Amino acid sequence: MTEARSIQTVGVIGSGTMGHGIAHACALAGLDVVLHDVDASRLEHALAQIGKNLRKAVEIGKLDAHLVDPALGRITTSTDFANVAQDRDLIIEAVPEKLELKQQLFRQLNAIAPTQAILGSNTSSLPIAEIASVVSDPSRVIGLHFFNPVHINKLLEIVIHDGTSAACLAAAKTFGEAIGKSCITVKDSPGFASSRLGLCLGMEAIRMVQDGVASAEDIDTAMTLGYRHPMGPLKLTDLVGLDVRMHIGEHLAQALNNPAFEPPALMRQMVAEGKLGKKSGQGFYKWS
Repeated sequence: MTEARSIQTVGVIGSGTMGHGIAHACALAGLDVVLHDVDASRLEHALAQIGKNLRKAVEIGKLDAHLVDPALGRITTSTDFANVAQDRDLIIEAVPEKLELKQQLFRQLNAIAPTQAILGSNTSSLPIAEIASVVSDPSRVIGLHFFNPVHINKLLEIVIHDGTSAACLAAAKTFGEAIGKSCITVKDSPGFASSRLGLCLGMEAIRMVQDGVASAEDIDTAMTLGYRHPMGPLKLTDLVGLDVRMHIGEHLAQALNNPAFEPPALMRQMVAEGKLGKKSGQGFYKWS
């Protein structure tokens, strides 16, 4: 990819928490969005959640009511994978943190996406270079790591591998700013900047609960009041999902050869019991 282009159309693969959040942010910024999932019921749920979040923003005075319907009208849902790539300037995958799955998707995109389209991955820890390796033009592949909840969190971590073109990076930055994000640029390295620091803190907090050092609530309060973190590491783990953070921790422990990232026994037990955090209703906290 040699020339930067304006991004007006976006495809999002995966309609889960991150996927529908990305679609929300893009549509609200005036971009045309196709949201893809293999399950029609998940797409229906995602669209309903986007509407709920938009209306909540109106209720608390963060959004004008007249912007809700136009934003929803800019989102098309589809179970047909071809539709997520057709005539898109940017395509972002937001599927589970499994390298083989992401590479499979990028192989498919390589075959059907417009040659000038930017291919972005929302991975929070997997190597962008390995994802890009299955694409004939890896210069157009970039990491676009959004943060939950996407429609509220202002950070966008842009991850570049050695082959990412300057034009691709410039377009990604312009896109991020256009949808209201503050962008940081990070070299392709295990865990990037955010996950590497955040996971280390989160895993140690879980070990402290496991060892009976303090309750989850008190550990979180220590970080929110003592260090001015907007949210404690255990509540954040609940929001992200214990299963998601466990998989990231396993990857980073191996990639960095650092046991600090190894998921504690308590975390593995909770995941096995289905206590995944907010999405399951129970994690370190109870969620209604």
